[in-house]
Amino acid sequence: MSDSQSPSSYSSNSGSPSAPQQDMLYIGTEDYWPLYAVAGGIGTVLGWIWLLLLGSRANQMMKFAVHILTTYLAVISVLCFWGDQFFCGVAFAIGAAFQFLYVISVIDRLPFTMLVLQGAVKMVWNLPEVMRVSCAFMVVMLLWLALWSFGAAGVMASNMSDQPCWWFLVVFSVSLFWTGAVLCNTVHVIVSGMVFLVLIHGGQEAASMPSKPLMKSLRYAVTTSFGSICYGSLFTASIRTLRWEIRGFRSKIGNNECLLCCVDFLFHLVETLVRFFNKYAYVQIAAYGKSFNHSARDAWELFQLTGVEALVAYDCSGAVLLMGTLLGGLITGTGAGVWTMKKYPDRVIMVGSTAMLMGMILVSTLKYACFNGCTSELINLSAKATQPKWSSVLALAQLES
Repeated sequence: MSDSQSPSSYSSNSGSPSAPQQDMLYIGTEDYWPLYAVAGGIGTVLGWIWLLLLGSRANQMMKFAVHILTTYLAVISVLCFWGDQFFCGVAFAIGAAFQFLYVISVIDRLPFTMLVLQGAVKMVWNLPEVMRVSCAFMVVMLLWLALWSFGAAGVMASNMSDQPCWWFLVVFSVSLFWTGAVLCNTVHVIVSGMVFLVLIHGGQEAASMPSKPLMKSLRYAVTTSFGSICYGSLFTASIRTLRWEIRGFRSKIGNNECLLCCVDFLFHLVETLVRFFNKYAYVQIAAYGKSFNHSARDAWELFQLTGVEALVAYDCSGAVLLMGTLLGGLITGTGAGVWTMKKYPDRVIMVGSTAMLMGMILVSTLKYACFNGCTSELINLSAKATQPKWSSVLALAQLES
């Protein structure tokens, strides 16, 4: 090699990229962060559109969410197979199958569910405090997502291989899911505390009503009850979803006694867990400041004592709202994934899956405003049903599905 050989030719001969090529190949955190910013924007817009349309087209929106989710999952499954993403294709295909089977199993209960949701939305829009709480916690969630997405973008911008990168993203996703559940359940406790104060004092205009019920409920939720909220947020969502699926599958088994026996065993196991980990505990926490497990057990025993348990079992409003949340997450993940495919094709699944989780969390933050509306509507319906004592249940346990 001659001494006059240029640095650029030396770089080419040695197989290492030149300085301009290194700049082109380097992908930093700042390159991935805009992808998550897009996901956050899509999720926020979808959440508000979903909530606004519920105010004017509640019945049509719920039907759309129930029926389109199966189709959307199936289409994404086909696209994953087409892009040689076999594992993701199988996962979305299984999700589409479970969604279809669940809708078929509860289709006779959907008219009652739609009635509950319509009344719930009307009540929510007449409570401006509920909307203010939802808006405030949406801002808090966006601030947390900005910090979280910076860490997730840093993981993907690192030089790690795919396997450790996936493990780090799983840890990040669990932290996001838990934090989102904590914030959503905090909203639930705040609103439940406000409703409880209104009920025990006989209305918002009562002379004995505290001057600032919203601030009182907020202070109670983020101090005294915050530990119980964090603890309950670890388990309630997964157990509730598992219970919905088993209950729907159990109702369509027919005369297969062997299969029915196996499903009954799982059903009773999940029912035992529900006694100690259920969403109904949060109103007991808001009203009485009990521990989470104590609140869950007392709420469930109250339902069994008054007969409200049968009404809860028939209602599917929680499942329908969850379908809307999943649809919002899928649309968010699709939007972020399409942009990622154009820029970084090898990171599409990583960005798309985490963006989908972001969209679900953002939509669910606003969805919790409707949960409390569903609760009150269920109790109002039960109070009209020949048992006047059921009207006192609303002051003790505000139901939600």
